[in-house]
Amino acid sequence: MVSKHILLSIVLLCSIVIPGCNEDGWEYLFNGKNLEGWKQLGGVAKFEVINGEIVGTTVLNTPNTFLTTEKLYSDFILEVEFILSVRMNSGIQFRSESYPEYNNGVVHGYQCEVDPSERSWSGGIFDESRRSWLYPVDLNPDAKSAFKIGEWNKFRIECIGSSMRTWLNGIPVAHLIDDMTPEGFIALQVHSIRDNKEHLGRQIKWRNIRIKTKNLVPSPPDNIYIVNLIPNDLNPSEVFQGYKLLFDGETTDGWESFCKDSIYLDRWVAEDGVLSYHPEFGSKKNNIATVENYNAFDLKFDFNLSAQSESGIIYRMGKVDLSKGLEYQLFDDLSYSDEQISIDNGHACASLFGLIPAKYYPWMNKKPGTWNQGRIILSADDKVQHWLNGRKVVEYDLKDGIVQDLVTGAKPSIIKDFMIAKESPVILQASEGVVAFRSIKIRRL
Repeated sequence: MVSKHILLSIVLLCSIVIPGCNEDGWEYLFNGKNLEGWKQLGGVAKFEVINGEIVGTTVLNTPNTFLTTEKLYSDFILEVEFILSVRMNSGIQFRSESYPEYNNGVVHGYQCEVDPSERSWSGGIFDESRRSWLYPVDLNPDAKSAFKIGEWNKFRIECIGSSMRTWLNGIPVAHLIDDMTPEGFIALQVHSIRDNKEHLGRQIKWRNIRIKTKNLVPSPPDNIYIVNLIPNDLNPSEVFQGYKLLFDGETTDGWESFCKDSIYLDRWVAEDGVLSYHPEFGSKKNNIATVENYNAFDLKFDFNLSAQSESGIIYRMGKVDLSKGLEYQLFDDLSYSDEQISIDNGHACASLFGLIPAKYYPWMNKKPGTWNQGRIILSADDKVQHWLNGRKVVEYDLKDGIVQDLVTGAKPSIIKDFMIAKESPVILQASEGVVAFRSIKIRRL
């Protein structure tokens, strides 16, 4: 008969983190001894096992290097611990791919970022060698302090269906909805240092890499910002946060001509999931407005501009006409020089038109014909933010008089009734060139 002491020892042994031991459905991807089940792709940075940890070390003049799982994963919950003693860029790839037909086999796909720089975007989601940043952590500034240099940190990555969420040391960081790649490998990255000898030999270490793929239960919804890249989709988590669709993807229901003439509404086309206006349909007066009025709100939208086109989204409209409201400028910056668009005078994309210029981030601007993500936040205390592709580019307070002062200087003829309406519709402006919208969502604040 097996003694109680032996049985107790077996139970205790299984409670320790042992590679391959199932613990409530968890499977360990790293056996603590060698790199069985993994393979190296990309560059020639060094991966080795030391003291039960995977150690990645930078080398000179090599591209990004990845230690990838041999197995592919679709829906899962992944947890991994990592430590950096010195600052270096890294990340955890998931649902990622590498095949010859795509850029000669370069690793591409979603990456949970390790970013110890002053930017502090650890836990954000980057699309490696594909679409760049999908969830910059500026969207969730409370998570910027989660990473700890010189200490063991823990990522949790939850991928269930089109929903991808990350946590760092128990703090929710990113929530992305996307369906581009439903399955792929998991990989540990050592980022290229090119020829920077100061960064030679820097290391990142990983341990306790475990995954769960069955009987997955999504974490409860929270209130961090959600980036949803599926056109006109309203995810249950967005509904939980109070968002609703202003465009159903098929009709102009909920919209009306700003001049109350239905003929102008007909010049906006709802087709193939896109609400668009074409200049050949008529004059600049063809603006459309939401049927409902809004005071404080959080509006997010996708927009697509043709080359050299211009449009805008108007809110907190004036008493009489469009010129007496606030406008989120939509403009094809890349087709003009800084001088041509008067970048310092509020004409660049996402500026408060004619009044406050948007901050400029070179990687943020996308080519004409490409979808961009915009956002306007007008809080109940009259503080306003403009966002473009995940970065806050304009911020001001209506109560401090700065806008009124700017209007007095720039547009003295309209100051009397400027912004007098506390509630107004959201207006899509038809101006120059082809402009298209989709995924227009709003919540009241």
